[in-house]
Amino acid sequence: MKPKFNLLVVLLAISTLTFAQDWKTYPYNPSGQVAFPQDEGRHSAEPIEWWYSAGHVIGQTTGKSYSFMYTFFHYPQAGFDGFRILNITDDDTGTFLQDVKPVNYNTLSTTSFDIEATVFLAGTEFWRNKEDASNVPIPFEYKLFASTTNAGLDLEFETLKRPLILGDDGYLNQGENNYTYYFSQTMNAVIGSITFNGTTEPVIGTGWIDRQYGNFNPLTGEKYEWFSMQLSNGMDLNLWNIFTSNRLIPDNEAHKILSAYVDESTQYTTDDFQIERLAFNWMPDGQRCYSKQWRLTSDTNNIDLTITTLHDNTEVQLPFRFFEGATSITGTVNGIAVNGIGFAELLHDYEDPEVTITSPISGSYDTSMPITWELTNPDDGRPIFYDLAYSIDNQNTFNSIATSLTNPSYLWENPTLSNGDQVWFKITAYSIDSVLNSTVISASVSSATLTTDTHFLTTITSYPNPVNAIFTIEFGAVLSGNYTIVDVSGRVITTSEIVNNQIVSLSTKHLKAGIYFVAIKTENGNANLRFVKQ
Repeated sequence: MKPKFNLLVVLLAISTLTFAQDWKTYPYNPSGQVAFPQDEGRHSAEPIEWWYSAGHVIGQTTGKSYSFMYTFFHYPQAGFDGFRILNITDDDTGTFLQDVKPVNYNTLSTTSFDIEATVFLAGTEFWRNKEDASNVPIPFEYKLFASTTNAGLDLEFETLKRPLILGDDGYLNQGENNYTYYFSQTMNAVIGSITFNGTTEPVIGTGWIDRQYGNFNPLTGEKYEWFSMQLSNGMDLNLWNIFTSNRLIPDNEAHKILSAYVDESTQYTTDDFQIERLAFNWMPDGQRCYSKQWRLTSDTNNIDLTITTLHDNTEVQLPFRFFEGATSITGTVNGIAVNGIGFAELLHDYEDPEVTITSPISGSYDTSMPITWELTNPDDGRPIFYDLAYSIDNQNTFNSIATSLTNPSYLWENPTLSNGDQVWFKITAYSIDSVLNSTVISASVSSATLTTDTHFLTTITSYPNPVNAIFTIEFGAVLSGNYTIVDVSGRVITTSEIVNNQIVSLSTKHLKAGIYFVAIKTENGNANLRFVKQ
């Protein structure tokens, strides 16, 4: 019932929108690079362009909750002008209908919102401004008609809020090397009818309209997670995280974009936010895994929201695989509780973690050195936790050493091993909800126990920690031996002799910031130290 409750809240908000709408006329020219109705039309100079809508409606006959997405793409390929995507979901049952077909445009105005397309094997569909009795386009009111086997939309939209101009002027650098022009109409009253599984009924609800054109291409470019959010306090959010080809999210506005409609006089775009993925979801064929729940936080307006997909399988298969589905939203804005509805469009998918043990890998296990491993497929959207265990009975049983580690390194202090034990190490790597996971077991190694001498350790003083340039170790007496510096991945940085010294000064100027270990072996005893290079 929560999705339907949220929709009723939004419908109530629609009914109370009474502010002056001085913008609701043509021409409307907000500051920046967007103008209406000019930029509602086709931009012939841009290589790709799309007209997107999504919405939540309630059937007036059955009381069912539905969500829908409809998009026209202009992207000429294989003799067609582009394609259109039609999705409808029965949100009460999770039943999902999708239809993607190529189109040729009969009408594609370059000066206004007027699209009519011949859809391959499906007839004619259109999306355009409504007209008054004199056939004059009505500003910010639209008619959408689409129909395919057993499903269709026959809807009218009326934009109720001032358009949200992303990037403050409608132009964004998006990803590593691309640009996009972008505006959203975040709140639209929707009325009409939906056909679902062959049954048509009148509906009423709310919709979102997006317009993008430029050279940022979702078919071939960097993958992303996108969200629209309509909140019960009247705020609407348009949110992107764009991933690089190596699955990173750089901390800049080209990869992190939050645009907010606050009220009729306030909107902004910022990269001041964080997204934490809380849960993941594999598709039924096991080929793709997407995130299914997120926590959004931002200092601007003190936003703390949890976003959750309503259904586990609203994945579009063609012309490329991506997840597109309705969401529910709960949380707080400026400390006040809110809820809401929205949509998620997910092109970035996630993999099980791939882990390689880097130390020990053969021969003997020097217990003065950390056990280390490497995550070979890191992903900024999928933090990984690690459980470390060992076996000394040929892998018949494993005993826990440590759990919920976040660094790929662990110094096992005072291990319960004897010299010569054959030992296997097991790393279990997993996402926050364990849906993404893997296990790797090392080859057997022979334990060469070198337990820290507790008394000897108490005679050692080391400073400063953290360190910038020189890490100093003072012993309680003049002694001889050696020390080895190892980084957090198990790589030996340096090994050096101690010859009749009481003070050893280690230069750290050449070290990168991070955690390091010093294994000390002397005639007076053995010790392990740890320091942080700033």
